[in-house]
Amino acid sequence: MREIVLINITGEDRAGLTAAITGVLANNGVNMLDIGQAVIHGVLSLGYLVEIEQADQVSAVLKDLQPLIANEGLQLRFDPITEAHYQRWVNEQSQKRHVVTLMSRQVTAQQLLRVTSVISQHGLNIEQTDRLSGRVPLDAPTHLSKSCIELRVTGEVADLEALRAEFFDLSQALNIDIALQEDTLFRRNRRLAVFDMDSTLIEAEVIDELAKAAGVGDKVAAITERAMAGELDFKASFKERLALLQGLDVGVLDAIGASLRLTEGAEVLFAELKRLGYKTAILSGGFTYFAKQLQAKLGIDYVFANELQVVDGKVTGVAVEPIVDAQRKADLLRELAQKEGLSLEQTIAVGDGANDLAMLAIAGLGVAFRAKPLVKKSAKHAISTLGLDGVLYLLGQRDRNSQG
Repeated sequence: MREIVLINITGEDRAGLTAAITGVLANNGVNMLDIGQAVIHGVLSLGYLVEIEQADQVSAVLKDLQPLIANEGLQLRFDPITEAHYQRWVNEQSQKRHVVTLMSRQVTAQQLLRVTSVISQHGLNIEQTDRLSGRVPLDAPTHLSKSCIELRVTGEVADLEALRAEFFDLSQALNIDIALQEDTLFRRNRRLAVFDMDSTLIEAEVIDELAKAAGVGDKVAAITERAMAGELDFKASFKERLALLQGLDVGVLDAIGASLRLTEGAEVLFAELKRLGYKTAILSGGFTYFAKQLQAKLGIDYVFANELQVVDGKVTGVAVEPIVDAQRKADLLRELAQKEGLSLEQTIAVGDGANDLAMLAIAGLGVAFRAKPLVKKSAKHAISTLGLDGVLYLLGQRDRNSQG
């Protein structure tokens, strides 16, 4: 009569150890049902779920393993598994799977405790835990560090919105980003990423910088803040702000463009997206003049932004239609996806303001980046603690795999 056995081996890792242990099992003709391996700081944890065709072979397998285990200073555990237990495990593979991603400058035990407690309270089981971020030296500056832990969980979520709401509250209280995604094939098969520009790709609102040069900085900045927070209609507020720029000398544009700083992680993100075969786009309520500069710097495929009308070397203050507002951004995302032969589920959208919400809502992965409170609460995913390259963690990318 066959036996199913779970074999757990722990101890100091070395090259060739897995092959040596598997060789013993192969010599005994066992069938592999499952295998899992992890190495943390040089310590190996290796598990095999095996089928041994005859019960009397179990002692032979154990006897053959023991010399190797003793010579290597390892610890060995044999646990018999009933067929009923094994069948329940097989049946669980049809359960829904989700991925919970934790991001911060440094993930603490307290943060992990609170998140995993919520997962448990919602009846979900953590099946696998991985660190996606690279190894960080102890003396590395905290403000530049990145920490990301990915939890794969199984089970039916009775109230998905309630779970998201609890994660949102935790993220606010603990200064950590928590993302919940269904683990589908689309997660690793997205191919189009679109981005807002101002306060997303760059650390400024360009229209505010233009307003400073025109001597109306405070007035325009106040309107911009309210528009991005969703308190004002974007199109109307854009026209109002642009009118205040009438007469601005075009000569200031180059200096302003040269002063714009890329957001942390932008260059890494775009280099990696290009390596992975993504098409990228800027969908901005800002100005084409500056978006084109970013396009050249980051190798972006498409740019859609507003035209800054200039006559006789002066800004006219008149808006050129169509204005890229919230609805226009969503329409452009749909058009680009269709042009590239992709479903919306295969797209990513990233932005910070209320005029980004429409495109974030229809994208397969919509990310509110360092966003205004309304936007962060409304979007399904948010990154506030890390740079733009944190988007790669939501795709399951590890730092060690990145060439950016």
